[in-house]
Amino acid sequence: MKSNLKLPPGSHIHIVGVAGVGMSALAQLLVDLGFRVSGSDRFLDQGEPVPVLERLQAAGVELLPQDGRGIRADTACVAVSTAIENENPELVAARDHSVPVIHRATLLASRCAGFRVVAVSGTAGKTTVTGMIGWILDRIGLDPTVVNGGGVVNWSAANRVASVRKGAGEWWIVEADESDRSLLSFTSDVAVITNASKDHFDLDEVHRIFAQFAARSRGTVIVGPGLKTLPGLEGAEEAAGRTEVIDGSVFVVVGDLRIPVPLIGQHNGDNARMAIAVCRALGCALEDIAEALATFGGIERRLEVVGKEQGITVIDEYAHNPSKISAAWSSVAGSSSRIFGVWRPHGFGPLALMFDELVDAFTSICRKDDCLVLLPVFYAGGTAGGATSSAELAEALRARGVNVFAADDYDEVESRARDFLRAGDTLLVMGARDPGLPRFARKMCERKEDQGLTE
Repeated sequence: MKSNLKLPPGSHIHIVGVAGVGMSALAQLLVDLGFRVSGSDRFLDQGEPVPVLERLQAAGVELLPQDGRGIRADTACVAVSTAIENENPELVAARDHSVPVIHRATLLASRCAGFRVVAVSGTAGKTTVTGMIGWILDRIGLDPTVVNGGGVVNWSAANRVASVRKGAGEWWIVEADESDRSLLSFTSDVAVITNASKDHFDLDEVHRIFAQFAARSRGTVIVGPGLKTLPGLEGAEEAAGRTEVIDGSVFVVVGDLRIPVPLIGQHNGDNARMAIAVCRALGCALEDIAEALATFGGIERRLEVVGKEQGITVIDEYAHNPSKISAAWSSVAGSSSRIFGVWRPHGFGPLALMFDELVDAFTSICRKDDCLVLLPVFYAGGTAGGATSSAELAEALRARGVNVFAADDYDEVESRARDFLRAGDTLLVMGARDPGLPRFARKMCERKEDQGLTE
């Protein structure tokens, strides 16, 4: 894919799969930078009501069918993610019209040129850490540009994507994705690696990728606990301090200062440690960091409480790998008598790769009175497929004593949820990619005269 393009503001850029978390952020950024942006998505073609598309359209992105018509004579380039298959009609049209095709991360990295960059990666927590850093620097007055993999609740608006903050300062804070190795597109002044666990690759490969990412940093490399022992990360700086959870409240202790973290869960204390370490490395005073962090509203779909109905809390969560699922479930368990968990695998490949780890994770976190329901593997179209199914995962978990069901669709999940849930319980909806997950969570918060969450 070509990357040595000159793209003056006002150029037309077309984005394929614009509803994706990374692509929607790129679209918003390009609009902010003065480009003419159009985008297509299978969800749009399917008539799927995806809120991010409404926000993008309000921001000025032209939405078009994914049939090649977005590729014009004056199109400067087409932006894609790794998920876009080579025979997608948009890519066929780009080849027919000799329009360059550029990977999302390459295009984003090219926009960072001339600025100082904090690139945040890791197999869990990177979106929250990126959001925290961006929010703290915003409040302190450094006016950063932020490009994240999830919306910052504080920046939520109807006319733009909340994963992007338009700034005029020297610092750009970007989330760098390890899932397709695209983090290696970034050369940073501060590199951040939150943690390393098996997700899209075997663990040895994950370690190699992060070592390569660290080697591309021009300056400081900040890592989470235990990562300094990995090959290539020996010279990294481990985030200082420790996390404390007292009666459900989370604190980060750095020196003599105990800093409240306005989110639940031990893992969010660890995320805050990373963000604090980065902001200190940029020269911010610890007291100023603590004051700014106290007003952080969290990340959309990261333990996001979408509502409470009849004493039941409904939480929407992006967790899609074992470590994230474990962190989310454990965080909720402390304040919930029972959990009704809903999880949807986001792809056939990841489910097969992480199968054993998922069995171990769910077996460890699901309590005797909890209930887990698995939806079918999410399929967005294309040629992706696989033999491993949610039903197989349910069977393996049932053999380990987990109260689990494999559901055919959301109607079945809703029926089981309404039969199970009562006051004091939590409905925890988890998974990536499928826009039906947050929609389902919000639907379950709607009070109906003839059908509530409990009888």
